[in-house]
Amino acid sequence: MLEEKNDNLQEADGNLTTDSIESLQDNSTIAETPAITETTEPVITDSNAEVSTEEEVPETAATIENENQKALNSIDDSNAEESEDETLKERHEIPMQDYDTLSMAALVDELDALVSTGKVMSIKEHVEEIKKAFLAKYNHFIEEKKEEYHTENPDTTEDFQYHSPLKTKFDQVYSLFRDNINTHFKSLQTNLKTNLENRLAIVEELKELINPQENIKDTLKHFNDLRERWKNAGPIPKDKYNHVWNNYHFHVENFYDYLHLDREARDLDFKHNLELKQKIVARVEELVNEADVNKAFRELQDLHKIWKEDIGPVSRENRDIIWNQFSDLTKQMHDKREVLFEKLRGTELENLEKKKVIIADIEVLATEKVNAHSQWLQQIEKVEALRTAFFSAGKVPSDVNEETWAAFKSAVRNFNSFKNSFYKEIKKDQSENLAKKNALVTKAQELQESTDFAVTTPIMKRIQDEWKQIGHVPRKYSDKIWKEFKEACNHYFDKLKEHKDEDSAEEIAAFDNKKLYLDTLRAYQLTGDHKTDLDAIKLHIETWKNFGKVPFPRRHIEGKFNKILDALFDKLSLSKKDTDMIRFANRMDSLSENNDSRKLENEKIFIMRKIEELRNEINQLENNIQFFTNTRNAKKENSIVLEVRKNIAIHKESLDTWKEKLKQLRNLNQE
Repeated sequence: MLEEKNDNLQEADGNLTTDSIESLQDNSTIAETPAITETTEPVITDSNAEVSTEEEVPETAATIENENQKALNSIDDSNAEESEDETLKERHEIPMQDYDTLSMAALVDELDALVSTGKVMSIKEHVEEIKKAFLAKYNHFIEEKKEEYHTENPDTTEDFQYHSPLKTKFDQVYSLFRDNINTHFKSLQTNLKTNLENRLAIVEELKELINPQENIKDTLKHFNDLRERWKNAGPIPKDKYNHVWNNYHFHVENFYDYLHLDREARDLDFKHNLELKQKIVARVEELVNEADVNKAFRELQDLHKIWKEDIGPVSRENRDIIWNQFSDLTKQMHDKREVLFEKLRGTELENLEKKKVIIADIEVLATEKVNAHSQWLQQIEKVEALRTAFFSAGKVPSDVNEETWAAFKSAVRNFNSFKNSFYKEIKKDQSENLAKKNALVTKAQELQESTDFAVTTPIMKRIQDEWKQIGHVPRKYSDKIWKEFKEACNHYFDKLKEHKDEDSAEEIAAFDNKKLYLDTLRAYQLTGDHKTDLDAIKLHIETWKNFGKVPFPRRHIEGKFNKILDALFDKLSLSKKDTDMIRFANRMDSLSENNDSRKLENEKIFIMRKIEELRNEINQLENNIQFFTNTRNAKKENSIVLEVRKNIAIHKESLDTWKEKLKQLRNLNQE
């Protein structure tokens, strides 16, 4: 947009040229003009007002603060800041997200992306908002982990420690940002100091231009050179920006007044500058009606900079008129922006009320007493849903942000304490259950090498039944004792299975038949007719089953058969689900025929875990959908949302397949 404005304004410099004063004689001397007394450098506090060189700046100007000036000051401050570091302009191009709604992992990814691609000053505000959101979530997370640790280890004297790879990555990326910003500031400070010295030197040279001893053409050439050097002098410290520019502008106007001997050339330049400023005024009149207030205000800032830095003065009789038009329109834009801010404030107040309701709901859950683990799981799900709603509710007014966050943390902490008190009460029962299960583990390990199968087998089965009747044990011991118990039982029953298979002539015959049949199956060729081929494959499967079980040590032949079947199924145009289900049914029938209860049970456990994993993944994706659709700047059907919906559909289809497998397996067990 700035490039378009520069094109519209055409030659914004409005430089006087030596050609414009050809009427002057080459040997004309300044002695022919009235003598000009030296003008002292003024201190000007109104950064935008065009100063008359014949009027002394009033001492009380610094105290004049009207409504127009407030609007002008806000633009001056912003332009001064951006003039110091031009990368600050880019911060307006990066949308500020509601980072409170993102997860810790998403916050780290966003931080990494910004630090990797953005300029340090343009991303500084975003990085600090991400830091605030991440640390708030992380501290809350650590508090919960600490409470869980002390609940499970009430008598421990060790300090709580928790390593988070996510926190480590966050610290690394944030440290890189701090290094980058320090390097940036060191380089910036050096350049700002040098540029300030150059600009002050240019001002001093301007003061010296009013010299009666110099040829007017040479003076004019020198003046234009100084203006060009000023344009290319680079950024200076923001606290010096307005003061240095005003002094420069003051002496530029002095020089124009000094050129009164060539009134025609000067008036022509004044006219040109007035036309440029009138174009700016016309553009601002359009901006006042712009729907995007923030975008319009950004362009207004750029127009102020062009007005000040690129366009020269106008005639004294037009200065106040054109400036008042410009400042009045600026005031209107400023008022529209203030209305927008008030509207945003109203939205933040609405968000505050939502969060207060959420906090109140959590406080209620922190007093509802339940007496079963399953009920507590429901309570925990409710709190998690409320936590998600809290983070998705949007920003609240900054003056109550900390207070609201503290109230939320307190409510969740009270709930966790209330929940932990329940589990402390049942910890004694879990300790007793642990002792009982440890006794069963010891007994199973003692019997696992027994060869008296007739006596030991009923005992081992009774031990397994007793294990199922015992309740929960402390979570940190659960996996360990289950693994020990399962290994002892599996070891014994594997030996029992091998013993049964050793003398089975029938199973050996079945092995020989299946071995011969593999050669027949390898030679089988598909006809190309889908139904015919599918029926033929099913017939092969049925024939294979009819051969019966094979000896336990020779069950590898089943794998060879399944491998050939897999190759045949790959050639069929079956759906993935149909192929998968046929293969699964064949494999389960094989395990059932061999009475391989251990593998059947393991398969059942595996399928149940897969179902649970898919349900969790679907829930997470559906939560992501809610996030994208609730985000203020998100489009309802952008590519990300469509991709998430696609993933949900794929996961649901896979979930149906696993459920069907579990159903088949359970029916198999019942048979």
